[in-house]
Amino acid sequence: MAKEYSGSPKPHHIESKRKRLTYIVGVSGLCILFYVLGAWQTTPPGPVNPSGESGNKLACNIENSGSVDGQASSGSSAALDFESHHQVAMNDSGPAAENIPPCDMAYSEYTPCQDPVRGRKFDRNMLKYRERHCPTKNELLRCLIPAPPKYKTPFKWPQSRDYAWYDNIPHRELSIEKAVQNWVQVEGDRFRFPGGGTMFPRGADAYIDDINELIPLTSGKIRTAIDTGCGVASWGAYLLKRDVITMSFAPRDTHEAQVQFALERGVPAMIGIMASKRLPYPARAFDMAHCSRCLIPWNKFDGLYLIEVDRVLRPGGYWVFSGPPIHWKKYWRGWERTREDLKAEQDAIEDVAKRLCWTKVIEKGDLAIWQKPLNHIECVKSRSVYKTPHICKGDNPDAAWYKDMEPCITPLPEVSSSDDVAGGALQKWPERAFAVPPRISSGAIPGVTPEKFQEDNELWKDRVSHYKRIISPLPQGRYRNMMDMNANLGGFAAALVKYPVWVMNVVPANTDRDTLGVIYERGFIGTYHNWCEAFSTYPRTYDLIHAGGIFSIYQDRCDITYILLEMDRILRPEGTVIFRDTVEVLVKIKSITDGMRWKSQIMDHESGPFNPEKLLVAVKSYWTGEPKQKQL
Repeated sequence: MAKEYSGSPKPHHIESKRKRLTYIVGVSGLCILFYVLGAWQTTPPGPVNPSGESGNKLACNIENSGSVDGQASSGSSAALDFESHHQVAMNDSGPAAENIPPCDMAYSEYTPCQDPVRGRKFDRNMLKYRERHCPTKNELLRCLIPAPPKYKTPFKWPQSRDYAWYDNIPHRELSIEKAVQNWVQVEGDRFRFPGGGTMFPRGADAYIDDINELIPLTSGKIRTAIDTGCGVASWGAYLLKRDVITMSFAPRDTHEAQVQFALERGVPAMIGIMASKRLPYPARAFDMAHCSRCLIPWNKFDGLYLIEVDRVLRPGGYWVFSGPPIHWKKYWRGWERTREDLKAEQDAIEDVAKRLCWTKVIEKGDLAIWQKPLNHIECVKSRSVYKTPHICKGDNPDAAWYKDMEPCITPLPEVSSSDDVAGGALQKWPERAFAVPPRISSGAIPGVTPEKFQEDNELWKDRVSHYKRIISPLPQGRYRNMMDMNANLGGFAAALVKYPVWVMNVVPANTDRDTLGVIYERGFIGTYHNWCEAFSTYPRTYDLIHAGGIFSIYQDRCDITYILLEMDRILRPEGTVIFRDTVEVLVKIKSITDGMRWKSQIMDHESGPFNPEKLLVAVKSYWTGEPKQKQL
């Protein structure tokens, strides 16, 4: 009998294999069919409003009607219901359905950490009472800051640079007090900003042209600037068209609502003051610093304030100064000071600048300009002549959150030649935005290599492309003032660089990886901040807030309800928030914002439904406070 080989097919074996193959093909086909059906159900054919309503965008014709007619935003992902699949227990943030009430109208312009009433309790020496003094835990407001009764959506950029609605900032004080200088004028139901200033009566444009004749202002070498005592920030506003972005700041109530005016115009600004604490910016951040009659006593306290300007000024950066005592021989009578007093003040400023190793570039007309050295090789040698201020030792030059100013020169990174730029030279703008920053190429940022930097740029390019599909188109000017609450390397701001927006890049204070210096080296602006406290700005000053992973960082540090209430305070009515986080965190956030008059929905990650990170897109509802009843 012939032997059967195991490989020879028998009739019943062939039939069995056919059945198995048919079964496998059938099951596979069903799997593919159900997957396609599931994908089709979760992807709508057209845009979806973040409130969950599909359809066309609604127009916002505020100039003709003076009222807000609708919300112009859209989305591309259907709402995802995670409630039945993810049983998330709430922590101490409050009950899921808590309806948070509006605050009294008296709080309409509330700035928690710069509250004038609280500030009066603190030392007036060095203006410490005007620094940040935040409310204690039992003083925190658990209510929503109301908008003024006739609040309107602000003018779009660039019209907003010159106009703002009176009802949004109902303060006439500056138009009266600064009438001669043309800071702001009231014209019917709106303010107009002619671009004037105390030291530039011909307007900010002409003043900036004067500066440009003295230093290379428009060559791309100067990109980031800081304006101390900014007024309504006209200097920063008119620098924007020259591709220079300015961090403008002024204290609360020196002149009523000046920083609020700046932000309403769509110009970067913060509440801040040079008093006893360092400015909340890293060392070597700004290409140019400016003071136009900013009333800062530069010659007092052993030159402490010029020493702080030196800390935040980049190697080779400029300090531009106008106002008393510059050109005192011409103006001393109008300044109501003696010639001797003004001369002594200027001599003292000149002496501090020389001890800081600055070089006086020029003094012409009303302007005086100094330049910081490229490195400290010669400055270190000069300490044998100038004993003070000494070079700081053992200090983190970027440490700036609630840190006292120090009367010592912040050392620059070492170089091998007197021609080298300490810390590394920067490319000109706009190449600077995507060039590898020196702090990364030198390995100063742990875990961030040039390759990872480039990967981050590509990541944010994809993310912003996705955002364009789920919110109203960015080029239309719907959004102007933006904030990134957890900015990392500044990729969000970089991906938006071609749009008519600016981004306040926030790096959480006391982070393990301080990246704010990188953001400034890229040509963007930002600040340190602890999100367990209120931000240094007025209510209703941002159009869009990006919150990527910030609540995973802070949910164990403080009650996230108060972080969300702070976001509501600084967000304009009908402003948008984009949250990025895990499903569990987003469900927790949504349960709180549902009680804050926000409309929101959870959406898939841009890479698809299988990514554990999700998006929560929220829109703050339009509502205003009730007008105060007149006493009979």
